[in-house]
Amino acid sequence: MSTGTGADSAPGHTSTTTPTAGKNNLGAPPGGSRGTFSSLKIRNYRLFATGQVVSNTGTWMQRIAQDWLVLSLTGSASAVGITIALQFLPMLLFGLYGGVLADRLPKRPLLIATQTAMGLTGVALAVLTLAGHVQVWHVYLAAFLIGLVTVVDNPARQTFVSEMVGPAQLANAVSLNSANFQSARLVGPAIAGVLITAVGSGWAFLLNGLSFAAPVAGLLLMRVHELHPVEPRPRAKGQLREGLRYVAGRPELVWPIVLVGFIGTFGFNFPIWLSAFVDNVFHGDAGTYGLFNTLIAAGSLAGALLAARRGHSRLRLLVTAAVLFSLLLVVTAFAPAFWLFAALLVPIGMFGLTVNVVANSSVQTATDPEMRGRVMALFMMVFTGGTPVGAPLVGWITDTYGARLGMAAGGLISLAAAVAVAVVLSRVGNLRLSVNRHGITFVPSPRPRELAPA
Repeated sequence: MSTGTGADSAPGHTSTTTPTAGKNNLGAPPGGSRGTFSSLKIRNYRLFATGQVVSNTGTWMQRIAQDWLVLSLTGSASAVGITIALQFLPMLLFGLYGGVLADRLPKRPLLIATQTAMGLTGVALAVLTLAGHVQVWHVYLAAFLIGLVTVVDNPARQTFVSEMVGPAQLANAVSLNSANFQSARLVGPAIAGVLITAVGSGWAFLLNGLSFAAPVAGLLLMRVHELHPVEPRPRAKGQLREGLRYVAGRPELVWPIVLVGFIGTFGFNFPIWLSAFVDNVFHGDAGTYGLFNTLIAAGSLAGALLAARRGHSRLRLLVTAAVLFSLLLVVTAFAPAFWLFAALLVPIGMFGLTVNVVANSSVQTATDPEMRGRVMALFMMVFTGGTPVGAPLVGWITDTYGARLGMAAGGLISLAAAVAVAVVLSRVGNLRLSVNRHGITFVPSPRPRELAPA
């Protein structure tokens, strides 16, 4: 890849496979629109985005209600960590198989089935809670079932975006998806905090279950002839290994996936940290917990909209955002006052979302369409599948040594990973790191050397 001003800081293809037609050397399609909301001009994507903002609001309501319910029933941050781990454990165990299914099956009917299943799970948990029979194991089971459905839903939903908008608008649509999710995160926690305080968690679960009617309706109303469908891959042996070999031969896919794996496992444990800070440090209530999540969402939304305006993805931006995100976690962990802690959550959300969006869009645009389901399944498996490992560990550190040390530990591990990936990228690409007023950049090394195969 180019290493001039503004270029991506990663090596080019080392595989002999021909790159996807119409892509430049950054893996992005040429001539994409620069407008922040340009992909919303497409009717099918508007229907999709409208349905998603409704269901995402319900999802955030359930997340807040679920975490607070577990904390209320057990009084343990570790129990919250176990709940999160169970929700993401299926992705770790079966995530790659979900990608194979996403490449084999038509994505629109597949998404109708998965969205319906998640809605029914929310309604079932609401019935148990409103009836006064809910126990911790019920929440654990619901989290695990949602995780099972997500194994297929996530890669199908991620790759269906390209079928709605086409290659020229893909980066913009990926960024707007994140903006959509974070917009709901602004509203969902606030509504959940009011509902939990006023009438209990059950109503938040019920509204989440009903909210899935919106994306199902949007999918049913789409104009199928306006999609850009990718021909489903026929069933064949070795498709899982084929996907892994495909990623292994491309450094521009490997290193973003490695980095988001560490960030997702150790740096995105906010339910554990925020619930512990609310309960043990600031002695707040569900409203305070909702406020903290809303502040992170505000920063995340800003990061998503900035990413949508860029219209392209750079690996140097990914590394810079990962370093700043990790440093902010450490600094925020030791914030002495409530208002300072709350204020620092905004840039944490912004840089954390930038890591996610830049990695997601750079991986999708650098992947051939027929492989995208498996590649994105690996991406999501690494990003969220590490949570069953990281969440219990971070929860134990938080319970044993306190919320501040628990959050700082997650930040330090994420920082070490970001620095390590930056060093590897510089060595593989024969680059060196340069820190200046523009941030962290990669420039060509003055002494070229022969590179070993990736």
